[in-house]
Amino acid sequence: MALGIKRHRQGGRLGFFERIQDKLFDRLVRAKVRRRFGGRLKALVSGGAPLNKDVGEFFTGLGLPLLQGYGQTEAGPIISVNRPTHSKTHSVGPPMKGVELTIADDGEILVRGALVMKGYWGDDRATADTIKDGWLHTGDIGILDEDGHLVITDRKKDLIVSDKGENVSPQRVEGMLALEMEIAQVMVYGDDKPYLVGLVVPDPEWLASWTKETGKTNDYAALVADPDLHTAIDAAISRVNKRLSNLEKVRRFALADEPFSIENEQMTPTLKIRRHVIGKIYRSRIENLYGGGAKGK
Repeated sequence: MALGIKRHRQGGRLGFFERIQDKLFDRLVRAKVRRRFGGRLKALVSGGAPLNKDVGEFFTGLGLPLLQGYGQTEAGPIISVNRPTHSKTHSVGPPMKGVELTIADDGEILVRGALVMKGYWGDDRATADTIKDGWLHTGDIGILDEDGHLVITDRKKDLIVSDKGENVSPQRVEGMLALEMEIAQVMVYGDDKPYLVGLVVPDPEWLASWTKETGKTNDYAALVADPDLHTAIDAAISRVNKRLSNLEKVRRFALADEPFSIENEQMTPTLKIRRHVIGKIYRSRIENLYGGGAKGK
C-alpha cells in the first residue's frame, strides 16, 4: 500500500527494489481487488462532497484509481475532473474541454462556456445574482495550482472569519476530525471569535466499545456530560490539532445530543450539514465554549 501511495505521489518514480516489491504487491493483492470489481475497472470517480486526500490515496495505492471531479447542476454538470494519466488526489482536476474557468479576486470560482445554464426558471433575480457577464458564480472558493488543477478550499458562504479577519476553511478541519475513529460527525464554529470550537457526534461503534471497556452506561443522553468521554474525545481532537495551523486548531468542544441527519433537518438531502440549523439549536452550548468547556490541545 505504502509503495502504491509513494508511486502516485512521485509520479511513478520508485527505486529498483521498490519497483520489485510494488510489482509483487500488484500480483498478490491489487489483482485480487480488481477482480472483485469485475476485472475491467479502469477508475472510480468521486464527486458531490470533498474527497479526503488520505482516502483517495488509499484507494489508488490499492490499485483502484479514485479520480475526484467537480460540477454543479448549473454547469452541465461537470466542470473539471482528474484524468487517469495525471491525477492529483487533493484536486478536482483541470477543467473539461470547452470550459473557461477563472478565480475571482475574492477567491470564488467562476465558470463560462456552453455548459452554463441559461438561468433559473421563473427567477430572473437569482439568475442575475448567479450569472454575471456570462460567468457563473459558483459560490465555491478555490485556487488553480501550477499544473492548472483546480483545488476547492470551501464554500464561500461557509468560510469562517475570525475576530481578526482571518479566513478558515471549516470543511478541511471537519474532514480531518471525522477520520478519527472516535468521531462520526463534527461541525466547527468560529465566526467573529478568537478561536475555533467544535460540536462532536461520537462514532457509535467506537462508543459501544468504549462503554463496554469502561463499564459506562449505554445511555448516550447520560454520557453527554461524562468527563471520561470528554477526555477520550479530547485525545482524538488533540491528535488532529497537531497537524493543523494555530488558526485551524479546535480549542474547545461540546458533544451533540444526537447525530446530524436528514430526518432532524440537520443535514441536507445530499448529506451536507446545515450549519445555520445546527448553530441555532446549539447556540447556547456553543457560546458557552468561549467561556469554558472541554478543551482541545
